[in-house]
Amino acid sequence: MNSKEFLKALDHIVEEKNISREVVLEAMELALTTAYKKNFDSKTNVRVDINRETGEIKVISYFVVVDDYDDGTETVDEEGNVTRIPPEINEDAQILLEEAREMVPTINVGETIEKEVTPKDFGRVATSTAKQVINQKIREAERNSIILEYQDKEGELLVGMLAMEDKKNYYVDLGRTRGILPMTEMIPGETVKMGTSIKVYVSKVEETTKGPLILLSRKHYGFVRRLFETEIPELADGTIQMYQCVREPGIRSKVAVFSNNEKIDPIGACIGANGNRIGSILKELNGERVDLILYSEEPSEFIKNALSPAKNVIVNITDPVKREALAIVDDENLSLAIGKKGSNIKLASRLTKYKIEVKTMSQINEEGNRGESSF
Repeated sequence: MNSKEFLKALDHIVEEKNISREVVLEAMELALTTAYKKNFDSKTNVRVDINRETGEIKVISYFVVVDDYDDGTETVDEEGNVTRIPPEINEDAQILLEEAREMVPTINVGETIEKEVTPKDFGRVATSTAKQVINQKIREAERNSIILEYQDKEGELLVGMLAMEDKKNYYVDLGRTRGILPMTEMIPGETVKMGTSIKVYVSKVEETTKGPLILLSRKHYGFVRRLFETEIPELADGTIQMYQCVREPGIRSKVAVFSNNEKIDPIGACIGANGNRIGSILKELNGERVDLILYSEEPSEFIKNALSPAKNVIVNITDPVKREALAIVDDENLSLAIGKKGSNIKLASRLTKYKIEVKTMSQINEEGNRGESSF
């Protein structure tokens, strides 16, 4: 490849891969300098210059003019240890003034004298090195480009294709790269098939030495939040707003919504005509239940709503500072308020940020009677 062909090929790659031309050329000069020292000369006083206009490659040997050769100095500490301080100018790069003036009569100490030492067959080394450098820069540029593309996707919902799996992870093809979906981040009980599309939540984007690391999840509470925003236009445009979303993956999610427009029913908007909107979300959640909760600024009302599907709930705020509340239900709604393994009351507490205790009226009366009999 001649110089013009080299520059033409370089410019094509620079444009196609969006790489800095100067960065590639500087990297090539450093790599060619190393290649020259390895293949032709062990001395260090050389550099490689690439003409930016013609593509011509030259190896330049340079010398700094000195009065006398500087081979460094030695120092001795109190314990007699000798330390050698290397010369300020590399030994290979020094030339005496007398010798330098034989080549350039007007040269002075401190100035540099240069000489081209390009080997005849250096083009072969240059071609091989150029390929290595360009391939490396392409890989670096692609990694950087992927990071730039996906760094703002953290916390977003993406659709990819299940490409492969191992013992611990699924690998999802996202287009330009693959994300890692740990099996522990799947919705409990769900099964998937390779080659099918899948919705995933981007939980983390990180740059590593091996390239971008994109961690995915279907278990994260943000997965439910983004599903709602995707399926319900009123959430996306701000007509209704999501106050909070909490989740026990595979069991139940609670989503609190509200609207500042009195004419808008936020719960109805989330359900959709004939339940089509919430139906699409439930289908994606593999049977996980979703409670739509109407948010209220009044804590007792919000807690009452949050304990759904329990009905006929009476709430007393027992300590507003410590954020503690007592919910009173009838016997029929006690198990609904608590939920399987306490899941409903735990989610309600997380949603409202109140410590909630649930009791029936008969339990309260019994406690009261015990208190009276103690006197």
